[in-house]
Amino acid sequence: MPAPLLEMRQIVKTFGSLRANDQVDFEVQAGEIHALLGENGAGKTTLMNILYGLYQPDAGEIYWKGERITLHSPRDAIRYRIGMIHQHLMLVPNFTVLENILVGLPSPREPLMPIRETLIRLQDFAAQYGLPIDPTLKVRQLPLGLQQRVEILKALFRGADLLILDEPTAVLSPLEVEEFFAVLINLVGKGVSIIFISHKLDEVLRISDRITVLRQGKRVGTIETRHATQQILAEMMVGRAVALADSFPKGGAAHPILELKGISLLRPKAGRVLKEVTLTVHSGEILGIAGIDGNGQEELADVVCGLIPYTEGDMLLEGQPILNPTPQKMKAAGLGYVPADRQRVGLVKNFSIAHNLVLKSLDDPPYNTHGFLREKVVRLNAQQITQAFDIRAASLMQPVGELSGGNQQKVILGRELQLARRLLVAVHPTRGLDVGATESVHRFLYAQKQKGIGILLISADLDELLALSDRIAVLFRGEILGIVPGEVASLPAISRMMLGERLEAIA
Repeated sequence: MPAPLLEMRQIVKTFGSLRANDQVDFEVQAGEIHALLGENGAGKTTLMNILYGLYQPDAGEIYWKGERITLHSPRDAIRYRIGMIHQHLMLVPNFTVLENILVGLPSPREPLMPIRETLIRLQDFAAQYGLPIDPTLKVRQLPLGLQQRVEILKALFRGADLLILDEPTAVLSPLEVEEFFAVLINLVGKGVSIIFISHKLDEVLRISDRITVLRQGKRVGTIETRHATQQILAEMMVGRAVALADSFPKGGAAHPILELKGISLLRPKAGRVLKEVTLTVHSGEILGIAGIDGNGQEELADVVCGLIPYTEGDMLLEGQPILNPTPQKMKAAGLGYVPADRQRVGLVKNFSIAHNLVLKSLDDPPYNTHGFLREKVVRLNAQQITQAFDIRAASLMQPVGELSGGNQQKVILGRELQLARRLLVAVHPTRGLDVGATESVHRFLYAQKQKGIGILLISADLDELLALSDRIAVLFRGEILGIVPGEVASLPAISRMMLGERLEAIA
């Protein structure tokens, strides 16, 4: 085998008492896609942040094209033509797509930036790589899937010999994943090497040449993809046998918990985001919502949770109309909410894990008595939830923003499942979670269903919907195109409805 493009030797990185990377060796050959796997908190993102210059290692060496290098900042990484797309998007919401891509780029006409010429070049570049997008739109106007596309374009536009992709498909629909993989193959054909971090074992097996697995900060091993299977990789990641593609028993629905009757939502700039949506979630039922990101799923969740007032229609909870629903009303009614954007909506990053776990209950007993927060009770609650959900952290008082993305998601799930006494709205609940954590979350959701709680499950992962849902409704451009029973739902039929074909036409 030729000399590696990149070598990381005996990398060590600690955060307090937590050793995130423990003498890790990792290498990438020129022109390969090398997948990096591991559970949440295994040290994958920390290792890549070291490679991108965001962290400095406590020990170890980095070699780039045979030369030992030191990376003090992302500027150094970019200088060596190393690019990174982060799991949590690093975009300025109020900037346009073009402005986000221009940030940090040198101008050939300093101090002026040739905007028009760059705009034309960006449009040509986006078309060349099959990533079309309107460069004049503000990033905050875009759904998460398109924001991810901006991140990809931003990295590619700067040019890279090595591209680090941290969970790049987490916000993409199945069709968008196919298009994205075509882009990656095109890039490799042009000599770009890729580090691909993902929790989706089927994707890793499809797209990579080699796979390195980390567990609890240590390198377990590297395997050629042609010799790997999902079961082998899962056991390397978790250290035990893991149930893959587990399907849960269907049925058990009882009386209606949530009824939406003709719900519509008008937005000043976006128009009719929801169109006469009629749905019923029963107690003891998981109702799955399928759809490509940006077709009204998140708005539907926000309406149910009282975050956005709907324009038309009626909403009932156990037969009683909910007039002017608010988050406070819905929480008091026994609703839990797992949002799509965990960092912007679900957590306060500077708060501790313990305080984020009671974020919605800071004024409620037993955590608060006569206006005083009972820290001992807060910490006891945190201890119980971190153990139940296997949240990996240096301490309960560690800022939640310092956790890996998957562990942040577990904090939200632990909090919201406590609040969901009657209804749980879960939007992409396993996005960014490893295979072991996904298995645990699925079992937690199914346990809630068995307790008689109604669950509205919104997910871009069709395998997840098929495994869990008693019924699956498909949302396209804000409209329900069809509802199918979970036990007879098929992947091709749902995929076709996600692209706009009605159930009646498929039948």
